[in-house]
Parts: sequence; C-alpha cells; structure tokens
Amino acid sequence: MTLDTLTAYGANTAEGMGRCLNDEPFYLDMVVMALKDKNFDLLKDAMNAGDARAAFSAAHSLKGSVGNVALTPIYEPLCVLTELLRGKDAKTKDGGALLEEIMAQREKALAL
Repeated sequence: MTLDTLTAYGANTAEGMGRCLNDEPFYLDMVVMALKDKNFDLLKDAMNAGDARAAFSAAHSLKGSVGNVALTPIYEPLCVLTELLRGKDAKTKDGGALLEEIMAQREKALAL
C-alpha cells in the first residue's frame, strides 16, 4: 500500500496525511489499523442479526476511524448507513446494500 495506490483507490490522502502530521509511515499504519478495525465484523454481525443499536454503534465508530484517514470510498456509505441506523425506530434491513458497498470497498483497500 502506498500513497499513490490509496489515491487511485479514491482516498483523500492529502487530508489523511494532514491529520497524521504528514508522516507517511504513520499515516499508512493508521490506514491499515482502520481497515482491520474489529467494528467491521461487529457491524456485519449486527446487521445480519437485525440489531440496529449494535450496528449503529459499530458504524459510528468506523465512521470516525476511516474518516480520520480519509478513506472516502468507505467513509461515504458509512455516513449514510450511520444516519439510517440512528434512532430508536431504525431497521437494519434497509441498509443491506450499504453494508455490501462498505465491505466491498474495505476488501478493495485491503488488497492494496
């Protein structure tokens, strides 16, 4: 994984690097940490179980971690899913396509 491959993937590396004091090795480490966040599995499990509260918690946490490193292709659908899951009447069945997009984008990024 390099800045160039992340940029080609769609990450806003200038923004992410800025948040990491323009320290490239630190930024790349943070990207890997964000992509390996246990909340991806928690989100998937909660969505599959229909647990909107747990899914919201995982999505909200992921939104922060991938947002900090500016992984835009994952961040944008996470923002939509987080808002969909917000509130006591949230239904996980409405977020299936978003979950698929999030997980597909994560796999693309991990392959870099």
